[in-house]
Amino acid sequence: MLQQQDSTSVQETASIALDSTVQRPARPQTPYQVLRMLPRDATPAQQDSAIRAWFHPGEIHYSDMPDTLHLPGHGVGRNLKEVNLPQYYRESFFSNDSLLHPELSGGRYGIAGDPLPYAVRTDNVFTSALIICFVVAIVSFSGTRNFIQRQLKNLFFPPKVENDTPQTTSELQFQFFLVTLTAFLLAISTYFYVTNYMAKSFILDNEYYLIGIFVAANMAYVAIKLLLYTGVNLVFFNGKKNQQYISSILFVICLEGVVLYPIVLLQVYFALPIGKALFSIITILIIGKIVSFYKCWTIFFQRNAIFLQIFLYFCALEIMPMLVLWGGLMLIVKRFEVIY
Repeated sequence: MLQQQDSTSVQETASIALDSTVQRPARPQTPYQVLRMLPRDATPAQQDSAIRAWFHPGEIHYSDMPDTLHLPGHGVGRNLKEVNLPQYYRESFFSNDSLLHPELSGGRYGIAGDPLPYAVRTDNVFTSALIICFVVAIVSFSGTRNFIQRQLKNLFFPPKVENDTPQTTSELQFQFFLVTLTAFLLAISTYFYVTNYMAKSFILDNEYYLIGIFVAANMAYVAIKLLLYTGVNLVFFNGKKNQQYISSILFVICLEGVVLYPIVLLQVYFALPIGKALFSIITILIIGKIVSFYKCWTIFFQRNAIFLQIFLYFCALEIMPMLVLWGGLMLIVKRFEVIY
């Protein structure tokens, strides 16, 4: 009985071994099976060598038979390599598709969002210009300290013609720089006013052109006003008084630029409300006109005591050019405004 059981168990064990040998492949069929045969600590180089030892890629032979796939009821398609093939055979619905031709630009996918509106505070050009103006102004102040003290003294005291000293080249350059700075700051303020109360977009390529036009208009206003003052004053007064007044007017414009600088910085980078900014700018300009009126009286009309003449003189040469400037700026805005 025991011998029969032993023989039965031996036969079962042999049959199981036979089945396992039959089911197990003689050689690995995939690289995964090759890697399973290696120990766990096999290096990548050993894994690569094992795969190369089991698998030997052969040469690929592509079929030379023509492609017979075509729509039912239609003839066999023609080879695109034929020279005499008509153009309509070469073109298809996907001929110009960027997905079919990677060399073509596919453009933007999805829906484009609304672009951010232009802001002066994010413009690197204007930021650099304001920083450069500040540095140049500080350097100029340090080099023309005596000139500034003398001009401030002459603003509040009647100047003495016989002791008046001519201006040097550095002093004239300093005044020209500050006059240009004043025109630039007024142009930025005008741009803020226009974009908030009049127009949002213009036909110009960018905002640089519009602000540059404003700067040119302000510089032309100063030049024309000085020419008018020089022409009229040379008729009624002597040259030294005219030189004193022109120097005083230039210095007042320079002071306006110095006071306008922090207001424009607050307006650009700290979102100062446009109403408060306009009130501050108009106040500065009114104070400048009052100082100019005072200098006109002390230089030309203090000894004559003719009040009607000074009012007519000041309104004709100071107020009217300013109104003409404002009207010209509004015409420029209307000219370049985009009308929907």
